[in-house]
Amino acid sequence: MTWLHKMDKTIVLLLAAAACCFAPRADAYEDRPRPNILWLSAEDISPHLGCYGYQHAITPNLDQLAAEEILFTHAFTTAGVCAPCRSGIITGMYQTSIGTHNMRCQARLPDFIRPFPVYLREAGYYTANNYKEDYQFVTPPETWDDSSPRAHWRNRKSTNQPFFAVFNFNGCHESGIARTEKYRFVTAHLLPSQRQQASALTTLPPYYPDTPKTREDWKRYYELITAMDVWAGKLIDQLKEDGLYENTIIMFWSDHGVGLPRAKRWLYDSGTHIPLIVRIPAKFRTPGQGGVGSTEDRLVSSIDFGPTVLNLAGIRLPTPLQGQPFLGANRAAPREYVYGARDRMDERYDIIRMVRDKRFKYLRNYEPWKPYYQYMNTPEKGATMIVLRRLHDAGRLAPVADRYFNAPKPIEELYDTKVDPFELTNLAGERRYADILQKMRQAHQAWTRRTRDLGLMAEPILAERELAIGHRYGILRQKDGDDLCLRLTTAAVSAAAGKSALPRIRAAIHDQDAAVRYWGAIGFGNLGHLEPDICRQLLVRLADKSGAVRIAAARALCRSGRPEPSLPHLANALIHGSQWERLLAAEVLDEIGQQAAPLRQAMHGALRPQKQLYAGGKYTVRLINHALNQLEGTHRVVK
Repeated sequence: MTWLHKMDKTIVLLLAAAACCFAPRADAYEDRPRPNILWLSAEDISPHLGCYGYQHAITPNLDQLAAEEILFTHAFTTAGVCAPCRSGIITGMYQTSIGTHNMRCQARLPDFIRPFPVYLREAGYYTANNYKEDYQFVTPPETWDDSSPRAHWRNRKSTNQPFFAVFNFNGCHESGIARTEKYRFVTAHLLPSQRQQASALTTLPPYYPDTPKTREDWKRYYELITAMDVWAGKLIDQLKEDGLYENTIIMFWSDHGVGLPRAKRWLYDSGTHIPLIVRIPAKFRTPGQGGVGSTEDRLVSSIDFGPTVLNLAGIRLPTPLQGQPFLGANRAAPREYVYGARDRMDERYDIIRMVRDKRFKYLRNYEPWKPYYQYMNTPEKGATMIVLRRLHDAGRLAPVADRYFNAPKPIEELYDTKVDPFELTNLAGERRYADILQKMRQAHQAWTRRTRDLGLMAEPILAERELAIGHRYGILRQKDGDDLCLRLTTAAVSAAAGKSALPRIRAAIHDQDAAVRYWGAIGFGNLGHLEPDICRQLLVRLADKSGAVRIAAARALCRSGRPEPSLPHLANALIHGSQWERLLAAEVLDEIGQQAAPLRQAMHGALRPQKQLYAGGKYTVRLINHALNQLEGTHRVVK
C-alpha cells in the first residue's frame, strides 16, 4: 500500500495545493533588483569571536563584518551535531519532523518537502555549494547548479544572473582539534601574532579539568577559528574584487557549538548557541532592520536560515515550512522559544529535548537511566575526553565535571542562563521556579505534538514504516496520527517515571501499536525487580511481531535478573535482525554487562568484516567491541 493510500488524503491535497500556490515564478522578480546571497558556514564553533567579546579570538574579518551590519546574540541550532542540524537548515524543517534526527541515517522526503535552493533556482538564481551537503537524505538533482569543491559564483554563465553561493569551512571541525596532523595543516599559514599560548588562556569552562591537554585543545580551537577567519576574509575580498560587495547579502553562521565534550552533540548552550552575522547592503535593507554596528537579540533557530534567504530574495515561502524569516519584508513575529533535539549520536541513543527562551533553558531527558557521557567511539579519541575519563576512573575529577559520568540523569533540567551561563545549577526542583518549569514543560509538550516528533519512535520501527509509507514525514500524519502521537509521548514519559507510572506502563505494553509497546517494555525494564505477572507479559512480548519490542522485552527481563529466556532472542537479533535491530540488540548487550557473557561467541562473530557491509554496521561493531572490552578486560580499538 502506498503512502497516499495510508496518509490522510485531506492533508495530502492541502499540502499539494499549497505547494502549487506558493511555487515561485522567475517573472515575479523582473521589475526589481535581486540581491546575491553568500553563505559562509563554519563547523563546530560557538560564538567565540572577537565581536562577541572573546579576548582570545583573533577574527578581524568577521569582526569587521559584524561592525558593518547585524550581530545576532541569540541564534541556536536545532541539534548539537552537524548532519541532523544541516538537514533542518536546508529544508526549513525540524529534523524530528522529517525523520533525519538520528546521526548518519538516510531518510526519504515526500515530494512536497524540497531543499530551499530549489526555489531560488526556479526564480532564476544560480546556486553553488562548496561543497558539504550532509543532509541525511539524497539531494534532489534540481537543488544546486554546482555542488562540488569547485563550486563558485564565478562559474555562472552570466554575471547578470543573481547567485546563492555557500562556502563551508571544515578546518575547525572537532577533528581539527583531535588530530594533530589536521590542526597543523589548517593553521600552517598563521603568523606568530595569530597564535595562542595555552598557559595564558583564561575562562576555561568549569566542567573541564584545568590540565595542559585541556588547554592545548582550547589553544588549537582558537587558532582554528583564526584560520577560518582568514578563509572568510579571502572570500569577502573576492566579492569586492568582482565589484559585488554592495550587491550581496552575506550570512556567516556555524552548524553547532565547539567540538569538545559536553558541547558538540549536547543541547546545552555550549552545543547549540552559535554565531550569526548578517550584512545587508543598504539598498536591500528593510527599514528598521539592521544598520551599521547593530546587534539583535531576537531568538533565531537554524531552521530559519533558509526561509530568511527566500524572504530576502523576494520569494514567497513554500509550505510546509517550520522555519520563519527573521529579516526582510513581512518577517515573522519574534519567536518566544527555540527548540532542539538530541537523538542517536553515532552508536548511542540518548533522547533529549530542549526548549529555550531568551533566558531560561529547559531539557527533557527521555532516557535518564543513561549517563551523559556514554562511551562513544569518536569523542573518546579526543585529548580532553581521555583526560576526563582517566580522572573519573581515578576518582580525582571535581564534582562539577564528574556528574556527567553518573546515572541517572534528572528527568528535567532547568537553567537560568543569565546568572548561570555554563548551565550548572539545575533549578527544576526549586519551588520558586515551578511556574517557569511548568510553562516550559508545556511548551515542550506542545512542540512535540505539533511537529510530530519522530524521535520517540524506535529506529527499527521508524525504518519499517518508512518503507511502507514512502517517507518518514507522514508516519505520524496519518488519520490516527494525533492519537498515536499522544499515546507515544505518554508512554515515553511513563517509561522514565518509575512505579508511579505503572498503570500507564501496563497499558503501553498492550497497545495496538508497536511504537507504544516498545516504551512499555522499556518502562518495565527500568523498574528493576519485576513481579511474576509482569515477567509473564514480557515473555509473551519475546514473540512480538516487532523486533524492537522483542529486544526491549529481553532487556527488561535481563534487568530483572532473568536473562536465560532473553539471551537467545538478543543473539538472534544481533545476527539476523535488520540493521537497526542489530544496533538495539548491541546496546542491550553492552548495558547488561556480565549477563551477556554466554553470548561472547556470537558477539565476536558480529565483529567480522562482513557484518559491516550493511548501513550502520560500524555502529553495531563499535558497541559490541565496547561490550567485549568490558567483559574480557581488553582494550581493542575500533576505527
